[in-house]
Amino acid sequence: MNAPFPAADSASAAAEAAPLRLLIAAPRGFCAGVDRAIEIVERALVRYGAPVYVRHEIVHNRYVVDGLKAKGAVFVEDLDEVPNGSPMIFSAHGVPKAVPAAATERGLAWLDATCPLVSKVHRQAERQLEAGRHIVFIGHRGHPEVVGTFGQVPEGAMTLVETEEDVAALPFAQDAPLAFLTQTTLSVDDTAAIIAALRARYPEIAGPRGEDICYATSNRQAAVKAIAGKCELVLVIGAPNSSNSLRLVEVAQRCGSESQLIQRAADIRPEWLDGVNTLGLTAGASAPEALVREVVDRIAALRAVTEETVIAAEETMVFKLPRQLTD
Repeated sequence: MNAPFPAADSASAAAEAAPLRLLIAAPRGFCAGVDRAIEIVERALVRYGAPVYVRHEIVHNRYVVDGLKAKGAVFVEDLDEVPNGSPMIFSAHGVPKAVPAAATERGLAWLDATCPLVSKVHRQAERQLEAGRHIVFIGHRGHPEVVGTFGQVPEGAMTLVETEEDVAALPFAQDAPLAFLTQTTLSVDDTAAIIAALRARYPEIAGPRGEDICYATSNRQAAVKAIAGKCELVLVIGAPNSSNSLRLVEVAQRCGSESQLIQRAADIRPEWLDGVNTLGLTAGASAPEALVREVVDRIAALRAVTEETVIAAEETMVFKLPRQLTD
């Protein structure tokens, strides 16, 4: 099997190339929710044997999904694709209430890999509904997390807004009983602006006590802000359907840097580095560290790289596994 980048030739070329300062953001890559979801699949494969069925991509990363497929995971979009009695797992993004109910009715041995921070938003939605409030949900239409959250409450109990313009178009009276919640992987700055617009129009609107945007999303955006102003280009490792990865690209661009979303090292075009003296690198919450090192190796094959890690926050969060996998 051929190596993706010829080591000898690349090392020689890089030694002759212009120096490049590489700023690597920290935190980056896997968060506690992603670690937990992947471990649930791996432990389920050990406990139940292959195949184990997973509804939707467990996390939005092709490298991770393909690795789990090789171990015996089968990814499906519909419960009808799962044989009766088979073990199955719900992805980290969460699912509507109707899905586990249908899985139970089918006799499927299901496990819930929903990120606990997404589950927290689900519980908040239920509490706001019980309090008699209509929920304004800030998120991206069609994203699995949004679909799952809308599925926690009856149809019509929640309204989606994506922009400040959507807030201006809401049909509710100023004194209507309202609450807002947010998707966990949004832009911190954009969401703050939308919340401000909601509070300006509906001064009595109820909101969560704490931040709905998850700690990992906030930390990764802060880490990009810490490096982007010093870089001509920031590379973000992540999938095109990964909300948190796309937000990192936007954050870098708003800080004045060019930014490119890549999935693997092979996506890097050498001409992107023309005129670049300082390059930034980060990874979305679904991208493993192995891909970061792959990208660093690719860049080092093109330029004489000096690596620096820029730490914006420390992360120690760990989430418990389902009891079925720890008993």
